[in-house]
Amino acid sequence: LLPNSWYSFTIKIEDLFEGVSMIKEELIARSPVRILEKGIAGGLKAGNIGIIASKKGIGKTSVLVQIALDKLMKNEKIIHVSFTTHTSYVHAWYDNIFTEVAKRKNLDHYKDVHDEAIRNRVILNLNQTSLKVEQIISSLEGLLNADIKASAVIIDGYDFARANPSDLKRMADFAKKHALEIWYSCTLEGEEPLYDKNNFPIMLRDFIDDIAVLIVLEPKPDHIHFVVVKDHERLNPTDLQIRLDVRTLLIADE
Repeated sequence: LLPNSWYSFTIKIEDLFEGVSMIKEELIARSPVRILEKGIAGGLKAGNIGIIASKKGIGKTSVLVQIALDKLMKNEKIIHVSFTTHTSYVHAWYDNIFTEVAKRKNLDHYKDVHDEAIRNRVILNLNQTSLKVEQIISSLEGLLNADIKASAVIIDGYDFARANPSDLKRMADFAKKHALEIWYSCTLEGEEPLYDKNNFPIMLRDFIDDIAVLIVLEPKPDHIHFVVVKDHERLNPTDLQIRLDVRTLLIADE
């Protein structure tokens, strides 16, 4: 027979795991990412490319990290690729966003939930100037073949001004091949106007065929508004009333 102290310890560990599981289920159910998914035909879905675009410093990385954290809470694996930020800063983004979510939800044991979730995350820091798209894909396939069965790839800091339409086409084919959701950030730069008459960012027009979902972040005095420019086959669908809190950079609950 096991000593009583060991039995008690086992029960406490089981209670802890059960508590962590319940917290994760609540976070998944109440995540504002659910609001975003409902607004874009149920989500980006596997095999598709999504882009979060805005001018510099508006909140693109925060949105990508929230999308990634939502998947991590569902025990899915993600690969986060940064072309502009050192891995230590990417780690800090995840920690800060998770802490803000925990404060908002008044979570207990949030450190345990955090530690369990991030085990399913891989972060890469790559240099776009020295790597062709084939090499980027090769790096990602190496991870997938090494049993990193990711459901999504987050690509932050990719410079679309340096890219060719064929580059995104190859990534779209890669997404379909491995049933991946691939989310990019895109910093909108250049002379005004930044958008064409259909509200599509001019610097992304040549990539339109391979973009399933395009969301532009538009700064307002008291929030950052989500403008869905492309939702799969629909251009400029009905306004979704989704916003980003300017203080926490979290997607608002309502």
